[in-house]
Amino acid sequence: MGTSIVGLGMTELGRVYGRSPRRLAADAVRLAAADAGLALGDLDGLLVSHGMGGSPGIELADTLGLRDLRMLSLVNAYGATAGAMVSYAAMAVLNGTATTVACVFADAPLKPKQSAGSAYNRDAPAGSGVAPGKAEWYGFGGMTAALGLRSVNSHYALAAQRHMARYGTTSEQLGAIAVSTRAWAVRNPLAQMREPITLADHQNSRWVSEPLHLLDCCLVSNGAVAVIVTSDDRARDLARPPVHLWGWGQGHPGHRKERGSDFGLTTGAAASGAAAMKMAGITVTDVDMCELYDCYTYTVLVSLEDYGFCGKGEGGAFAASGALGPGGSLPTNTGGGQLSAYYMWGMTPLSEAVIQARGDGGERQAPSNDVILVSGNGGILDHHSTLIVSPHRKES
Repeated sequence: MGTSIVGLGMTELGRVYGRSPRRLAADAVRLAAADAGLALGDLDGLLVSHGMGGSPGIELADTLGLRDLRMLSLVNAYGATAGAMVSYAAMAVLNGTATTVACVFADAPLKPKQSAGSAYNRDAPAGSGVAPGKAEWYGFGGMTAALGLRSVNSHYALAAQRHMARYGTTSEQLGAIAVSTRAWAVRNPLAQMREPITLADHQNSRWVSEPLHLLDCCLVSNGAVAVIVTSDDRARDLARPPVHLWGWGQGHPGHRKERGSDFGLTTGAAASGAAAMKMAGITVTDVDMCELYDCYTYTVLVSLEDYGFCGKGEGGAFAASGALGPGGSLPTNTGGGQLSAYYMWGMTPLSEAVIQARGDGGERQAPSNDVILVSGNGGILDHHSTLIVSPHRKES
């Protein structure tokens, strides 16, 4: 028996006001159930993930009126959560813990008349899980804060600087990722940013934290996305084509930002990707497209290397070759990703993978969708998840 994603629910995404994260999450689950042709009462499992605001939690089950659930939990591995939730749901279905599990992420950090940059309070230590406005510096983290590393942007800038120093990666190569991602977003009616950009636009955008320009950094969005996981056998009788789960894996390297560590050079994509591909029975040469967690352009580059699509230190040249954009050899982030479409943590790449696997991409549909790799990255390269999905049922 295998497992599949059978429902996808997406609320309005971007500058969406007037609904709490809990209400957005409830709407996304309802949309996912309707998409699958299921009633809410058919769900016997619910996994919930929230952004930095701390809502929703497991009370979402009451909001939805769900009863007699066999699986209910709050899951948090930051940007790796979506992949982790789907794998937990799949394992629950396989071992009989539950039959039909909804996985949902919601967040609403944007406020009217406030800039996107102010949506996340930068005072809390990156990856700490401390709610915005409740800084809690301690230990080595307190020292890095004293030295000026007080935001997620600065920590990722440090990682990118290390990669550049070791391998000669350039800002222009990072810019090629921003440009190719925007070229996909132009074709996506749901994307927040649909104006084409050039490499010159990237280079001329303001510094956020050197070497990261504004166009190296992801968006901030309000909204919610949900998916529903069930067995392949049940999926055959539901409303939409199933997206089969071939494999999954996680990697949590626990890098310390100190001399001699691999911080900035390798990520959990190496371990999680190897595990997912082994389970799926594939290699990187079988992958038709990638939906990668792109909180920054650098994250895409280092993930491509760690998955084995190019050699270590060759990610910049690979991106600059045009391989990732429309018409390229490895279509990547075909909806515009988090850089240009919308920022729903790991649900951004996962939702686009479902759309592509179903053939629903419209103008942005990639020419081949047989095997799709989906990544999630959380913390400061601390947590990683990988899914391998396909429109085809996995052969035994």
